[in-house]
Amino acid sequence: MLVLLAVPIAAAQSPEERTRQALETVLAGKCEVFYAQWSPEMKKAMTLQTYAAQVSQIVAALGQPQSQEPPQARHVGDAVAVTIPVHWPAATLNFIVSWNAAGQIQGTWFRQPEPKPAPYETPSYSHPDSFSEREISLGADPWKLPGTLTVPNGKGPWPGVVLVHGSGPNDRDESVGGVRVFRDLAEGLATRGIAVLRYDKRTKIYPQSAADPAFTMTRETADDAVLAAALLRKQDGIDARHVFVLGHSQGGYMMPRIMQADPTLAGVIVMAGSVRPLPELIVEQSEYLASLIDELTPAEQAQLASIRRDPWVIAPGVTEKYKADLKGYDPTALAASSPIPMLILQGERDYQVRMKDFDLWKTGLAHKHNVTLRSYPKLNHLFVAGEGKSTPDEYAKPGHVSPEAIGDIADWIRSETK
Repeated sequence: MLVLLAVPIAAAQSPEERTRQALETVLAGKCEVFYAQWSPEMKKAMTLQTYAAQVSQIVAALGQPQSQEPPQARHVGDAVAVTIPVHWPAATLNFIVSWNAAGQIQGTWFRQPEPKPAPYETPSYSHPDSFSEREISLGADPWKLPGTLTVPNGKGPWPGVVLVHGSGPNDRDESVGGVRVFRDLAEGLATRGIAVLRYDKRTKIYPQSAADPAFTMTRETADDAVLAAALLRKQDGIDARHVFVLGHSQGGYMMPRIMQADPTLAGVIVMAGSVRPLPELIVEQSEYLASLIDELTPAEQAQLASIRRDPWVIAPGVTEKYKADLKGYDPTALAASSPIPMLILQGERDYQVRMKDFDLWKTGLAHKHNVTLRSYPKLNHLFVAGEGKSTPDEYAKPGHVSPEAIGDIADWIRSETK
C-alpha cells in the first residue's frame, strides 16, 4: 500500500511511476495529494472540491477496481500522457494523466477505452481509382493537426466539404468499433465528385489541451472546423466558393457556432446533431443502456443514480468553463439567424441523438427557407442500417455508412453549387 504524504510525488520518478502512484492516491480518497501536483492553470480550471466529488461518485458507483494494467506513456512535445486501464466488475476506464515538462499535471481524466478498429473494407459505393489522397496539416504549432485531403481525379475545380467529429478523441476516420464513418463519407463523396478534408481531432493528438482553463466545446470542435474550411479553400483543385462543413453528432450540435464563425460557407450538413442540453442527453442515453440489461447489479444501479444526480460524473475533469460555454446555447435559434443553407439528416434508430432532436430542428427552423431535413427509418447513430433496437454491440460489427445517406449529401451539395 502506498504511503500517502501531503507533498507532491517526486518529479524525479518516471511519469509512469508517478501516474501509478497518483491512481492509488486518488482511489484511496486522498485527492488533495493528487491535487497538489496540478499545474496552476489546472487549479484555476477546477477546484479540489469539484474533482474530489467527481471521483467520489465514480468510486461509489463502481467500488474498488479488480485490477489495472501497466502504464503506457505517449510523448507529445515536451509533455507526456500516461494511461492506465483500470478494470471494475461493471466497467473499464482509462486513468489518464498528462505531465508537463516541469513534472506538473496539466490534464487528467477517467475515460472509456477506445475499441480497437477492425480492418477497413472498401464499401461498394467507393471507387478508389476515381480519387486520390494526400496528407495535409491543419493549423500551426503547438496545435498542428494531421489530416487527409481526398480529391476526385480530373480537372476540377471541385466543391469541398470538411468533416467535423462527434464527442471524444476521434481520429480522422471517426473510427467507432467496426465502422469508419468519415472514411466512408470521404471515399463515397469523392467518388461522386466532391473533395473531402478530414483530420484527427485536437483531443486525440493533444489530450492535454482539455486541461486548458479556457478549453470549451467551441474550441474543441468549432475553432478547428473553421480553420479547416479556410485551409480547404486554399487547396489546388478546390472551388473556394463552394466549401461546405459536415458535422456528425457533437459536430452537428456545434454547427450553428461554426456557421456564425464562418458566414462564407456555401452550406452545412448536420448528421445526428443534438439540440437539447448535453446533460439531458447523457441521462437519456444512460437510461436507455440500462433498459437493455435484464437486471442491473447494485454497482450498475448506483452508477445510474449518480448520473441522474450529476450527468457530468461520466466526464471527470471537465472544467466549469467547459460547462459554462454550453449554458444557454440554443442551436436552432442560432442556426435560424444564419442565411447559410442547411441539410439535416437523422437515423430513426439512433438512441444517442433521438428523433426528438430532429423534430426540434424542424420546429426551430420552420421559418428558414433554405433547410432540407430527412430521416432514415433503418439507420443508427453511425448512419449504418440495421433492424430493431440499436445497441452498443451493433457498433462493434463491421458496417458502412448508408449509400442512401451519402447519395443524398452528394445530391444536395451539387444542388447548392449550381
